[in-house]
Amino acid sequence: MEEIIFALDIGTTKVCALVGAVRERQLQIIGLGVQPSRGLRKGMVVDVNEAANAIAKAVEAAEQTSGYHLSQAFVSMAGEHIGCTNSRGAVAISRSDSGVSTQDIERALDAAQAIPVPHNRQIVHLIPRSYTIDEQDGVRSPVGMHGFRLEVEAHIVTASSSALQNLTACTDNVGIHTNEYVLNAIASAEAVLEANEREMGVIVADIGGGTTDIALYMQGNVWHTKVIPVGGYHITNDIAIGLRAPYEVAEEVKIRYGDCRPDEIDPDYVFTVEPFGGEKIQVGRQDLARVVEARVEEIFQLILKEIQHSGYDGLLPAGIVLTGGSAQVRGIAQVAERVLNVPARVAVPRNLVGLVDSLQSPAYATGVGLLRWAMSGQNAYRPRPNQPGQWSRRFGGILRALLPDDN
Repeated sequence: MEEIIFALDIGTTKVCALVGAVRERQLQIIGLGVQPSRGLRKGMVVDVNEAANAIAKAVEAAEQTSGYHLSQAFVSMAGEHIGCTNSRGAVAISRSDSGVSTQDIERALDAAQAIPVPHNRQIVHLIPRSYTIDEQDGVRSPVGMHGFRLEVEAHIVTASSSALQNLTACTDNVGIHTNEYVLNAIASAEAVLEANEREMGVIVADIGGGTTDIALYMQGNVWHTKVIPVGGYHITNDIAIGLRAPYEVAEEVKIRYGDCRPDEIDPDYVFTVEPFGGEKIQVGRQDLARVVEARVEEIFQLILKEIQHSGYDGLLPAGIVLTGGSAQVRGIAQVAERVLNVPARVAVPRNLVGLVDSLQSPAYATGVGLLRWAMSGQNAYRPRPNQPGQWSRRFGGILRALLPDDN
């Protein structure tokens, strides 16, 4: 039995549409469409028509390569409007000889999400971190365990309702229904993290064009998330201002010559740029590297500040994993290690089958991760559209993971 799933990574710089075929829990990429993004700024829609046109072109290309007509998708989500909090919910365990039931878990999660949410915001993710039964904490699979009181600790991600409505308008305009929104960093983690990294403690930083999305994992689950409104666009903008050159020229310079390690570059290495005015000038690559290094250092200083704010500073032995298009800047991992004092690596999507040649890049981690998130069916919670304040859960995947194997 083959299942077709569709992912839309709608970013500030590009729109990536991916089609996957799932056969016996194996993901095969069968469709791909990539288009330059339009109508978005810092991960948020600023022009619905332009954004919809870019999405339509990417979807059309994915349909042509896959041979499928696409009507629904898992969609990435970013922007400074994203917020997060942690919450606990506790319930009495139903009196039963079989112990904790799935209904008990549902009631505990309902209690955890009973937090004040402003009318202009909505819960996007409600992710259980751990469970406690009576005084036994750190429980991961409570189904079947015996006790009197079940408590769940959950990570809650919220978003601006209007921002999501604008994004939904873009996809609706091209005939795509949104199955679920997934935060960029959480999606990317599905594509690049190893199980032991999630367990030991690691942070994923998806450095895109307009934002840097981070997700902190401990004990196998998401413990903290944050969207920082600085990304690759700001690096390019710094170069454009310094060279007095058009943005397109600065972007090309960044890709061809950009580096974060000025001390390792020959000071006599120069290249030619044509700024505004048309008269070509010589630019030292070491000087360019100092500009790039300064902005990249700022990004990691902001990440460090967020780690310290979360309370997990010094508790990330697996370090930081970098994804996103801007993670391709040369030397970025070295800057991360220096600023954060943890191991760092730039990651590409792993274990891919099918149309994979174009996807061997950190820029496609979110798109591939959306497909893997759709496959897993775990940790995804969505509101009922007709009952504000109430929530329905796609609960099958997580319960399958909790229930014992009949074999």
